[in-house]
Amino acid sequence: MMNEMILVSIILPIIVGGVLFFLPDKVFADRSSLLKMTGVSFVVSALVAVYVISGAVGNTLTLFQLVSGIPVYFAIDDLGRIFAGIVVLVFLLAGFFSFVYMAHEKNEKRFYSFYLITFGVLMGLCFSGNLVTMYLFYELMTLVSMPLVIHAGTKEAVMAALKYLFYSFAGAYMALFGIYFLYRYASVFENSGALLSGSETAHMMEFVPGGFLDRAALIQSGNMGFCLVAVFLMIVGFGVKAGCFPFHAWLPTAHPVAPAPASAFLSGIIVKGGVLAMIRTVYYCVGADFLRGTWVQTAWAILAVVTLLMGSSLAFKEKVLKKRLAYSTVSNLSYIILGLSMLNATAFAGSLLHVIFHAVIKSALFLSAGALIFTTGRTKANDFIGFGKKMPVLFWCYTIVSLGLIGIPPTSGIISKWYLATGCLESGLVGLSWIGPAALLISALLTAGYLLPLSVRGFLMEPDYDAVRNDYREPKLLMLVPIVILAAATVLLGFCPTPLIRLIDSIAAGLF
Repeated sequence: MMNEMILVSIILPIIVGGVLFFLPDKVFADRSSLLKMTGVSFVVSALVAVYVISGAVGNTLTLFQLVSGIPVYFAIDDLGRIFAGIVVLVFLLAGFFSFVYMAHEKNEKRFYSFYLITFGVLMGLCFSGNLVTMYLFYELMTLVSMPLVIHAGTKEAVMAALKYLFYSFAGAYMALFGIYFLYRYASVFENSGALLSGSETAHMMEFVPGGFLDRAALIQSGNMGFCLVAVFLMIVGFGVKAGCFPFHAWLPTAHPVAPAPASAFLSGIIVKGGVLAMIRTVYYCVGADFLRGTWVQTAWAILAVVTLLMGSSLAFKEKVLKKRLAYSTVSNLSYIILGLSMLNATAFAGSLLHVIFHAVIKSALFLSAGALIFTTGRTKANDFIGFGKKMPVLFWCYTIVSLGLIGIPPTSGIISKWYLATGCLESGLVGLSWIGPAALLISALLTAGYLLPLSVRGFLMEPDYDAVRNDYREPKLLMLVPIVILAAATVLLGFCPTPLIRLIDSIAAGLF
């Protein structure tokens, strides 16, 4: 039963989203009937996903064979459960936030349709059991999330969506080249999971801790150097979705034009699809030992450091609030990538912790920005002087999650950054072992410089004339509660990180 529920968790939101898209508007008597149906769809889809996540590791499902030895194959492991868990959390909170925010947007039904479809595709990505299945859902993720970017239908939104599409596909095709190469040197595994046919099937390119690469065959072929090039192309290709330099430009272009709930989903979750693909490629396909000490590791780490510092610097200079947060995402995703490039257990743990913490924090930041823009109509970071006295709960939540992103105790950010810095020092990479921690420190200072001024101006300066005249108040509860929950989670995870650390340590134990 659990094996079939894997498919239900993927297909259900996709079908419901598709039905919702094609239903004529006249079916819904008013907006409240649309929201009721959508709300029920959100909750049911999330509950099914939670049921699958809570199931035992090792549940598998083979849907059908693409070609001999390469099926569309799903498997539950702890890594997939972590990513699926944060997808469900952000999906629900940003989704209910959107019920208020989208009231002033057109084509509301279309937004909810693709929001649901994207959730289903992300479940498929998290539960993918082999490289080809993951790639299929990775491509689908781009296609079904693009309407969230293009939603406004303006010229800027269309151009941003096309940029997102072009960059994502270019990166995916780079990764596809690497997949073709790895196929030639993939070990074959026998899997006796719950197949639809009920028979055992040889699986190629199935995710295995430590990698499936047949190194003996690779060495014998003399293509070791070419394999390193192929793996590097996969890392860079999947890094496009994670906003890694030099393919980061789609992020600050897409976020200002997308609705705030879509920005929260993009920055908190969809960019993590690139991170998940990197982890699967390096740690479950080729193995960390294969890359350790090679030029690929060095180049990967250098790209991460460059992106980290560049993103923070651009965010510090940026005046438009949502665009500033987009550059911040570029920087913070590179924290994760830097940790992965160190190829040791400590840095790996820091990266996975930052995946979770960043998803919570950055979703809260984008929802906070969306609430401010929705309530006031202002878009620049310097436009909210004195507003903290008008909206204390919203501004305190913004301040708390900002402290989390900077890495100030007792918020969760300090924990992941500690692991990342320690992992860099343990890596033994010449120069980069200390450049990495230095870059993290510089980025933290820049993060304080571009996030905290909004709180300082909001709380400590007198409201401007427009704020007094309009008598701005807190956003509606349906907008405010998701932000409060995420802010509370930022502090709670800082006080009680032990269960997560133990889970991540158990994952790392199988990889190193």
